[in-house]
Amino acid sequence: MLCLWYMAILVTEFWWVFASVSLVLVLVKWGNPAYYTAGTVVSAVAMLVFLSTVVRAMRVAKDIDTNFNKAYSTTGHKSSNIYSIWRTFNGLGDKQVKPVAHTYVSYDDKALSLDFYAARATGKHPLVIVIHGGSWSGGDNKQLPELNTHLAKQGYHVASINYRLASQKHFPAPIEDVAAAIRYLKSKSAELNIDTNRMVLLGRSAGAQIAMVAGYTLQDPSIKGVINYYGPADMIWGYHNPANRMVFNSCKIIEDYIGGTYKQLPKEYTYSSAVENVNAGIPPTLSIHGITDPLCAYEHSTRLDTKLQTVGVKHYLLTLPWATHGCDYTLYGPSGQLATYTTDRFLKLVLR
Repeated sequence: MLCLWYMAILVTEFWWVFASVSLVLVLVKWGNPAYYTAGTVVSAVAMLVFLSTVVRAMRVAKDIDTNFNKAYSTTGHKSSNIYSIWRTFNGLGDKQVKPVAHTYVSYDDKALSLDFYAARATGKHPLVIVIHGGSWSGGDNKQLPELNTHLAKQGYHVASINYRLASQKHFPAPIEDVAAAIRYLKSKSAELNIDTNRMVLLGRSAGAQIAMVAGYTLQDPSIKGVINYYGPADMIWGYHNPANRMVFNSCKIIEDYIGGTYKQLPKEYTYSSAVENVNAGIPPTLSIHGITDPLCAYEHSTRLDTKLQTVGVKHYLLTLPWATHGCDYTLYGPSGQLATYTTDRFLKLVLR
């Protein structure tokens, strides 16, 4: 089943590869009567399926600015170039910003590091802290560095952090690590030219859960916003509504992270759930989630959306009907382009 998930990312975000192969097969079979009927029909249908992602991306792109402006009570901004087929190819081979590694905290048994991507401009700049995914048990801060480079080129400093994994320490250790990273970066603000009054937490998957809980509970006024890429916002609901066991054992993953079952540790599960920490004083939130996500159900983001609406916190949920978990694997696929554009708009709004 995990193989099918990887294939879903490839088919939707690298649609042009599969559509091109299907087109070649159509042309080959068109000229060969022996394979004409079945082969041509199958290849033509496959090509249309791959291209359907492009059509749906265009439809979503058409409404992003209107929905974003309404969500954040802003006006006047509307782009006609949110999604482009040609950008799929133009963006390939972009030169990446090389980060500088820093050790930001040392515990008795472990030191944690971050990669600092300096803004490609002089002077003080806001900071985006990026928290990686990996089911709280794997992954590191080297994941998906392309967005970090993009943000640095847009004039933001980026700190991509490592944190203690479930095999090393249970929740809330990663929240403590985020707080330690913020303290370290503030202490280095003069050296690194960081505007310590303007920070945003951005997390993917498990990292999004950490970003949301940290952003909602640390009560740090320098955190101006939280960006949630397909993260589990309701750990209690998620524990009682697990993913398909053929995909992965999400209950076991959550238990390893929290340190036990919900029955054993109900307070920890409540603390780890972003929806349970929502109040009128938390920072604005941007969520990005694919409806077909088999690892972290789309309902996590709709449940968060409803809770934020209830207390009046500014928020926007970018829904990608075709997208799966990790849909931003490439910045230049349909999901990547729309997610990056919306992230850019959110950062400009909350860090202005």
